[in-house]
Amino acid sequence: MAPLVPSQEELQRRRIIGINAETVTNIPSTDFPGHWPGESHGWAVDEFQKVCAQTFFRAITCAIEQILTICIEQNFQVEFHRNDQFEASFSLIGLDASVANAFRRILMAEIPTIAIEDVFIHNNTSVIQDEVLAQRLGLIPLKGSVEGINWMQWFKKATEEGGEEDGPCDFNTIVLHLDVECYKNEHAAKDEQDPRKLYTNAHVYAKDLLFTPVGRQEQYFVGDNVIAPVNPDILIAKLRPGQAIQMELHCQKGIGADHAKFSPVATASYRLLPDIKIERPILGDDAKKFAKCFPKGVIGLESVTSAEAAKRGSGYEGHAGEQKAVVKDAFSDTVSRECLRHDEFKDKVKLGRVRDHFIFNVESTGQFDSDVLFLEAVKVLKLKCNRWKRGLTDLMA
Repeated sequence: MAPLVPSQEELQRRRIIGINAETVTNIPSTDFPGHWPGESHGWAVDEFQKVCAQTFFRAITCAIEQILTICIEQNFQVEFHRNDQFEASFSLIGLDASVANAFRRILMAEIPTIAIEDVFIHNNTSVIQDEVLAQRLGLIPLKGSVEGINWMQWFKKATEEGGEEDGPCDFNTIVLHLDVECYKNEHAAKDEQDPRKLYTNAHVYAKDLLFTPVGRQEQYFVGDNVIAPVNPDILIAKLRPGQAIQMELHCQKGIGADHAKFSPVATASYRLLPDIKIERPILGDDAKKFAKCFPKGVIGLESVTSAEAAKRGSGYEGHAGEQKAVVKDAFSDTVSRECLRHDEFKDKVKLGRVRDHFIFNVESTGQFDSDVLFLEAVKVLKLKCNRWKRGLTDLMA
């Protein structure tokens, strides 16, 4: 007997994760053999090879633009909702949760950036201990030429097996200097109380870090692309007359999996698209109360039309002109389940989430623009796939 073909309505129902008053339903994936009677979800070598030949292996060996083209052919979509320099929001539609989570983890832990790794303190007479000051400096996000950062190589450190450590070179180390001394401002008013006016260099900021290019770094980190703190007003320390800080800082290339200071994102998260279905009419005062159960703008109020009131079985008979509740913007919902607390709404609304619609929010620390980060994550995943392909080829050779 030929496998049954489910209707579009049934397929849409399977996409929705049910949000009930105290439980969540329809969570697991169901695309495996035997779950749906009469349907074939079995794994076959021929079918797997066909799909891989047409999509997967094409995707991992072509450019990013071609990857997106292939994904679109497979009902994959990307929708941007917000695209600012430091924050972006976009939707990935038609993906499995494992792929979406792979992008999230890559964004946080596997995109290379630069940060202060070694601090050589020549003089520190401030009240902040050396190790605390070094920690504060390491967490300052830096920016510079992306081309230059990609040109830089990894700094090879000594291993327990006895491997030798690389020395600082122009291609693996960026040097910053911090040389600040506090002294009294002779021109300050006698009754001045603000230490920033009473003293010179009373506050040490990130903008006091000076970049010193060496070798080929002068070709990449020039003009607006020099190595500098993303936010120049980050407070490093407070000084008083007679106190000084003199140190040399070595920046190296790293990834967030090694230390959080190398992570290019402040946050990288996703949520599933909320799904709100009004099963039965909600009218009048109940409609206003229903709207208050959701964030502003999610539920709207509209008047019942004469056509709706005249239609048998619509639930609007005899209610022409009254206000009814309608779903305006499910995207902004937080799925709070507040409406399910009220008995009058329990049988009238059904809450859910679309299992293959992932709404990403990415906040860049400044080294990359927020929308570039996702493309960088695609590059990293592509490299992983290429390594996996080579390993598979060696395994089968």
